Amino acid sequence: MVTLSEVLTDLRTESESLDRLVSALDDKDWSRPTPAPGWTVAHQIAHLHWTDGVATLAATDPAAFIQQLGAIEDPYTMVDRAAADNIAPPEELLRRWRNGRDALIKVLSEKPKDEKLPWFGTAMSPLSSATGRMMETWAHGQDVAETFPERADAQEHRRPTDRLRHVANLGFRTIGHSFLSHGKNPPAAPFRVELSTVDGAVWTFGPEEAPNRVVGPAEDFCLLVTQRRHPADLGLQATGDDAREWMTLAQAFAGPPGGKREPAKAKAQ
Repeated sequence: MVTLSEVLTDLRTESESLDRLVSALDDKDWSRPTPAPGWTVAHQIAHLHWTDGVATLAATDPAAFIQQLGAIEDPYTMVDRAAADNIAPPEELLRRWRNGRDALIKVLSEKPKDEKLPWFGTAMSPLSSATGRMMETWAHGQDVAETFPERADAQEHRRPTDRLRHVANLGFRTIGHSFLSHGKNPPAAPFRVELSTVDGAVWTFGPEEAPNRVVGPAEDFCLLVTQRRHPADLGLQATGDDAREWMTLAQAFAGPPGGKREPAKAKAQ
């Protein structure tokens, strides 16, 4: 079983990889549009800085976090507004992001493992909070890296690593949540997920005899649950009605359903 220390180490490594990429960009590149509609590179890093700060607040002052949560006027536009509000000149934004993520890692590392931390619509253990931050950092890092297909360092950042297991694990654990966030009842029957990695390993989640099955590349599964790709553009195979429906609903993050990506073929037409 994965430990909090392992996830925090991988979160730091993932963050540092993205940091190296964005640190090498010039000011004009920070304003370049990313695959997320309406978001530049600056929006992506501002979002990570904001969510790290909110996660730190939830861990250090739950009452203040809940008060802040109650003051949200429109949860469907909250993320976009927060990203825009936290944009700053690249050097300043980098400094804030670095300090904020270091503070969060320190806070989570000192939390009792069974403590419940409030979050958007749920409560999480320090391990789950760290896993969520790992998922977000990887997903938004994908958006940044895909913005620069001409850069070797961007393609290196996109290379799949074993750190994806945390994202895959979260994607599996949030299958029921994906249905709930779309106003649907979670399926009663269990799911089995079998994922192949680039180094030939196979990650499995769920009972082997489960009637609902999702099989395919680990990276594709992670791109699906973070809503970075449309199911039609991925090499995932779903067996069972519930599994096929879940492919259209997959969402590893908390909060309202995200704005899912269009199929690549539809964009090309």
